[in-house]
Amino acid sequence: MEIRKRIISLDIGTKRIGIAVSDALWLGAIPLYTIERKNDKQALDKIEEICKEYNTDTVLIGIPYNMDGSLGFQAKNCIDFIKPLDEKYNILKQDERLSSNEAENILKQKGKKYTKNKGLVDTVAACIILESYLEEHR
Repeated sequence: MEIRKRIISLDIGTKRIGIAVSDALWLGAIPLYTIERKNDKQALDKIEEICKEYNTDTVLIGIPYNMDGSLGFQAKNCIDFIKPLDEKYNILKQDERLSSNEAENILKQKGKKYTKNKGLVDTVAACIILESYLEEHR
């Protein structure tokens, strides 16, 4: 098995950002936590701290394309949010249509209450985005 640099995955929303990290073998995603998106600069600074902590130069962001494949408001919002990190990190984009719905279904199946903890959904969605990417690039 090849040891690789880890990848940080982000599920970027207007209120919160779910964060996950790959393992060193790219076998799976590890949920980390969510950060509040009250101030974009502070959120970006926190993402950089996480990248340093996990010694990575790669950030994967989920892009919520419209069902017809076009970029809607939220997709553009994600791309605009991450732009300040473009020159410092390798920014990868992954289609994440319906990842939050999938995350809610997973949490329901596990009997987890998520309706009062939307951050849990965001973190699981970040894992789904990352696992999808890893499956395509193993």
